[in-house]
Amino acid sequence: MTDPQTPPLALYVHWPFCVSKCPYCDFNSHVRAEVDQAAWRAALLADLRHEADQLPGRTLGSIFFGGGTPSLMPPETVAAVIDAAERAWGFAPDVEITLEANPSSVEAARFADIAAAGVNRVSLGLQALDDQALKFLGRAHDQTEGLAALDTAQRAFARVSFDLIYARPDQRLADWEAELTRAIGFGTEHLSLYQLTIEPGTRFATEAAAGRIVIPDGDSAADLFEATRAITASAGIPAYEISNHARAGAESRHNLTYWRYRDYAGIGPGAHGRRGGLATVRRKKPENWMSAVERNQHGTESEEPLAPHTRATEALLMGLRLREGVDLARIARLGETSVDALIHWPAAVRLQEQGLLVRGGDHLTVTEAGMLLLDAILPEIVNDAA
Repeated sequence: MTDPQTPPLALYVHWPFCVSKCPYCDFNSHVRAEVDQAAWRAALLADLRHEADQLPGRTLGSIFFGGGTPSLMPPETVAAVIDAAERAWGFAPDVEITLEANPSSVEAARFADIAAAGVNRVSLGLQALDDQALKFLGRAHDQTEGLAALDTAQRAFARVSFDLIYARPDQRLADWEAELTRAIGFGTEHLSLYQLTIEPGTRFATEAAAGRIVIPDGDSAADLFEATRAITASAGIPAYEISNHARAGAESRHNLTYWRYRDYAGIGPGAHGRRGGLATVRRKKPENWMSAVERNQHGTESEEPLAPHTRATEALLMGLRLREGVDLARIARLGETSVDALIHWPAAVRLQEQGLLVRGGDHLTVTEAGMLLLDAILPEIVNDAA
C-alpha cells in the first residue's frame, strides 16, 4: 500500500527516433529508415515491467514521452505504455501525461488519436515564429505549418506548452520582444524559452568553431534573458524555473519531480532514473538497448548507488533552478549531513549582500537578479562534499 506521505512517482519514456537531426541538438536522437513498431512496443513494455518490479506500491503522478520525436510513435504504442503504467502503479487523480511533438502537419494529424490514447498535455517544438530562423535551426516545418499544429494541439489536448529558442545569431532585442509577445498571445499555459547554446558534437559546434555561427555575447544575451523574464511575468506567465514559464498551477508536474529531486523511473534508450538512492541508466544506442531487452527483459546499462553527498549536491543543483528555491533541512537529510555543511556560507553571505540569494531559516532561494548569473553562482555556493 502506498504511504500517503510518499510523493508520486514520475515515469520518463524515451523514443529515440527523429525524421532528421537538428544542428543544435545533442539529445539521444537517431534517424532510421525503418522502425519495427511491434518490436519497439514490446520492448518498452518489458522495460516498464522491470522498473515497476523495482518500485512496487507507488502511485504515478506523471508520464513524459520524450525524445527524439515521440509524436512519431504509433498512438497504439502510446496507449499500451499508458495502460501498462496504470496497471503497474495506479494513477494519481490528477495524473499528467505529456508527449513532446514536432509541429508538422503529418504529426498534427495524429494528435486526436494520441489524446484518445490518454495523453493530456503536449509540448510542441515550435522553436521560432520566423521562417528564416526555422530554416537556420534545421526545422522541417515553416511558421504557417507550426501555427496550424499549435491550433490543432489546443483543440486536442487539455494542456499545451511550446518551446522557443532565442539568442540566435544577429537576433535583436526588439525582434525577440515582438516574437515573444506574439507567442504569449496564442494563449498557452506554459512556455519553455531556451537560449541557444552551442553543444559539443553538434553541427552547430563545427560551424561555430569555423566562425560561421556567432551567437550573442554575454551582455546581449543578458538583455534578452532579462526581457524574457519581464515580458512573461507581466503577462501572468512568470518563470518558475530558469527556462520555464507558466500560469499559476500550470507548471510541468513531471519536470518539477526532477527539480525537486523526487524518484522517477526512466525507460527506453539512454533514459536516466533516480530510484531510492540509485542512479539508473539505460543503454543509449537504440540497437544496443533493444538487444539488452531481448536478453534481459530490460535495457539497463547500470544501477549505481549514489553516495549521500552526491544526492545532496544533485538536489541543490536542481532545486536552486526553481523560483521556489530549496529546503536545506530536507537536502541535509538526503546527504546525511548538516545544513551548514551543504553550502559554502562565506560565498553565500556575500551573494546575499549583493541581492543574488535569500536565506530564510532553512530555505534558500536564488533571486530574480541571481537567476541571470545562476551558472556562476552554483559552483561558488554548493559544497561538492556536502
